[in-house]
Amino acid sequence: MPYTFAVAGKGGTGKTTVASLVIADLISRKRIPILAVDADPNANLNENLGVEVPVTLGDILAETRDRKNMPAGMSKRRHIEYQVQTALIEKNGFDLMVMGRTEGPGCYCSVNDILRSYMDELMPNYAFAVLDNEAGMEHISRRTTRDIDDLLLVSDENPIGIRAAGRILQLVNDLEIFVGRTHLILNRARREELHPKLQEEIDKLDLELAGRIPEDDNVLDYNLNQKSMLELPEDTPARKAVVEIMEKILQ
Repeated sequence: MPYTFAVAGKGGTGKTTVASLVIADLISRKRIPILAVDADPNANLNENLGVEVPVTLGDILAETRDRKNMPAGMSKRRHIEYQVQTALIEKNGFDLMVMGRTEGPGCYCSVNDILRSYMDELMPNYAFAVLDNEAGMEHISRRTTRDIDDLLLVSDENPIGIRAAGRILQLVNDLEIFVGRTHLILNRARREELHPKLQEEIDKLDLELAGRIPEDDNVLDYNLNQKSMLELPEDTPARKAVVEIMEKILQ
């Protein structure tokens, strides 16, 4: 099974950017192939990776709720498995799967069981998996992804974001989800040194700080120009910070 990173955090803290930079770092280290999974209903990991998404798993689940959409002579399970295969976007060094939205009337339990089974078959094909999650970690709670080797909690340098990270960790513990290790990453840092009050908050929540990613105008420039984070030069402040964080985590 792949070494699995799950990235989560309060909205607006830049967790998708962090997930993209983690993927870029793994590719640069030739830790491939990688399965990238966008599990945030507000899916935009593909934009940071420079990838077009023709269909999401949410689209597939919505379609398969109506049996009139089933091809004649094909079981529901077989149809979903085929559709899920078409939703896997293959790129150099990584593949991308976008969960998308799954809201709507009715229960998706049987469909999620099929998806879970397919993911179990898919995972062994990869060395690493990076899951960009929503703050509520809905897809993890459904056990779509089974175990997490490293949970990366992303916050800006604000006590509200750090407390949100602490609540996500508590949710994981309450759901009894297997997590090997948990690391806090502070994104868009503007000060040279971490404020003592923030360190107190981190210590109080028993979070392990993996590192700080500085505010980097290059990241904003790439977003404004719709350029892939995979192309961000390795000598930029954000990429250099992620290199140091990943060296600490992967050692």
